[in-house]
Amino acid sequence: MKKFCGQPVDAIEPTTGFNIQTLELAGYNLNLWDVGGQKSIRAYWRNYFEQTDGVLWVVDSTDVRRLEQCRAELEQLLQSERLAGASLLILANKQDVAGALTAQEIASQLGLHDDHIHETKNHYKNRHWSIHSCSAVTGEGLKDGVDWIVKDIASRIFMLS
Repeated sequence: MKKFCGQPVDAIEPTTGFNIQTLELAGYNLNLWDVGGQKSIRAYWRNYFEQTDGVLWVVDSTDVRRLEQCRAELEQLLQSERLAGASLLILANKQDVAGALTAQEIASQLGLHDDHIHETKNHYKNRHWSIHSCSAVTGEGLKDGVDWIVKDIASRIFMLS
């Protein structure tokens, strides 16, 4: 969020609690909520779902050991009725770091293309989603990803009105 909002990124630390920013993009006002991912905070995520049109899920592409946990948390998150219909943008972050998994490798690890049914239903099958490679440090890929989700949300809202 810092990079996209033009704030310095020389001292990035994990979000504790939440951070709120409003940003104008392509004629739309985006209310961005950066919600920390620590285990102790996850129970509070549902408090931020009201009137959510899109979810940006940031994945550390260098942390292979936690991808299964990341997959489980994302699947659980998408079970919320208040997120039904919300567009999903997955940002495969840290692409500027050697050894980072590609966006396609992340997609595979998260089961985005799985056609079989897991213990829970496939939460991606009937949802608008996209995955984009990015770097929060260099900014590469961030605008493309956010442009995608803004256009996707706008097309759904326009269709409903």
